Amino acid sequence: MRKHLVIATRGSRLALWQAAHVKHLLEELDPALSISLNVIKTRGDVILDVPLAKVGGKGLFVKEIEEALLEGRADLAVHSIKDVPMELPEGLLLGCVPPRETATDCLLSCKYPNLEALPRGAHVGTSSLRRQAQLLAIRPDLRITSLRGNVDTRLRKLEEGAFDAIVLATAGLQRLGLRAPYMFPLDPERLLPAVGQGALGIECREDDYDLLVLLASLEDRDTRVCVDAERAFLAGLDGGCQVPIAGHARFVDEENLVLEGLVAEVDGSLILRGERRGDAVDSRQIGEALAQELLDGGARNILQKLYPEH
Repeated sequence: MRKHLVIATRGSRLALWQAAHVKHLLEELDPALSISLNVIKTRGDVILDVPLAKVGGKGLFVKEIEEALLEGRADLAVHSIKDVPMELPEGLLLGCVPPRETATDCLLSCKYPNLEALPRGAHVGTSSLRRQAQLLAIRPDLRITSLRGNVDTRLRKLEEGAFDAIVLATAGLQRLGLRAPYMFPLDPERLLPAVGQGALGIECREDDYDLLVLLASLEDRDTRVCVDAERAFLAGLDGGCQVPIAGHARFVDEENLVLEGLVAEVDGSLILRGERRGDAVDSRQIGEALAQELLDGGARNILQKLYPEH
């Protein structure tokens, strides 16, 4: 096993925290390892003045990082799995899925303690059509506008009074230790999270056998199974992280899981939600079956508006 590794990562504070976290875990496994970070700017990091849904394309936050892996400028990459497309470039794989952080979303505000307390017509910021659709289904009166940028930037805009509330992933807040005067958890019954939310994925070259052996020690079986079910659901819908699709899997006992999935109209006027249960060994089939169920139930019409080319 070589003694120096390079981790490719985006440059946001959250991405750097995630990369440093994995670096620390690997160094604990092998104290003789020397690990450095290669910070790479992706297309999604460059285009900040356009809503994600209008930027288009998959892999907005990973393509340039994957090129670094394939060209040998990095040995592994640490991603938020919700940013990783279903189809990886030839020669790469998700070599490890560590234990998952909290998967939920969180409503943050400087004035209002929860969603119900927001005044009529309150201004809410989010970069996610998934969050927008589900919020409008609960509160059609809300005025929701795009909020791009890293976690610190979004919190600063809230503090400056640009928004009455914003919605962020709980995992990022917990990892960075960030807070707002009011923080209201949005449980999956109210706001179903994004596929893979709260989970990290470590991508590497599929022929890097020594590294794969090392990464196996960081693998969390339950997280991998749940993420596989969620990603299979997303793949069955041919969806990406910029569309109003949500999916969340959890174990109900040691060997069985339940997967909840959702497809919504962007304005929240129609929410299609379903659930499938089954054996963990069939996680991908569970995801595929739930996707087909929602497609047959009307999701195909919703997605055709978003993907006219299909």
